[in-house]
Amino acid sequence: MRYTNLGRSGLKISRVGLGSWLTFGLAVDLETTRACVRAAVDCGCIFFDTADVYGKGQAERTLGAALADHRRRDYVLASKVFGRMSTNPNDRGLSRKHVIESCDQSLSNLGTDYLDLYQCHRFDTETPLEEVVDAMGDLVRQGKILYWGTSDWTTKQLADAIGYAERRNGYRPIANQPNYSLLEQQAEVELVRARELGVGQLAFSPLAQGILTGKYSGGQVPAGSRASDPERGGFLKKVMTPANLDRAARVAALARELSFTPAQLALAWCLRKDLVAGAITGATRPEQITENMAAGDIILGEDAIQALERILDDEFLG
Repeated sequence: MRYTNLGRSGLKISRVGLGSWLTFGLAVDLETTRACVRAAVDCGCIFFDTADVYGKGQAERTLGAALADHRRRDYVLASKVFGRMSTNPNDRGLSRKHVIESCDQSLSNLGTDYLDLYQCHRFDTETPLEEVVDAMGDLVRQGKILYWGTSDWTTKQLADAIGYAERRNGYRPIANQPNYSLLEQQAEVELVRARELGVGQLAFSPLAQGILTGKYSGGQVPAGSRASDPERGGFLKKVMTPANLDRAARVAALARELSFTPAQLALAWCLRKDLVAGAITGATRPEQITENMAAGDIILGEDAIQALERILDDEFLG
């Protein structure tokens, strides 16, 4: 496993991290979660990501219980705040009230005294940006979080937050999470701009919610897969198109030629440039963890990258 600094900070993370969206505490029980975390640690993974809104705290509680088997200083733990947690009008967004209270709840759920990285899950148009930056700074000074970051923020929003923090001699965000994969490349321009700001990028859904693993070859939906679940599979509808399934099949064929699995090739592509500090993967079985984590050691040659670019070219599809 390779490691890198996250943004303009001294915090090091593994190039491949383990996330918990739609998995731990939901589709995956505690015993399996423990096995997945052990497999990740055995492969050199030190970065674990979750959010309070995943299962309304259940993902945090399950991941926290699994991580209790490991020494706290040995891993980097991240969570997020923003999503609606109840019908209470203040129990959502990035108001100081919600941020402070949600951080305390996440710490309790995860069974820890601090978070290494606390992320604003989305941008809040209803809360002044100054209030958000100040609230995050207060959490840093209180020792409840060490760094803060964002998810799905634009570089304009990041630049505004950084500018305000620097004018106040405060704490700037060090990371952002864009949706980035072979099938979602629109973020590349933003990735370049974010790097110039000193913000590290953590690609979420780098396997396009499993499509790039090749499991949906020919449009088949295996039993037990995310697409077979009416609730979890709802997020797949936008990307599970005939064109994307064709691209995924071609990626899988190229992976076989290169002696990789489709998932390893897709993850290695995400990590091919220093635009991305790390890729966050999900899994429901330890074997998937071992397979995915191996991508952290793969450095793709130019021929492989060009072959992938030809696959993704719409004209190539005919």
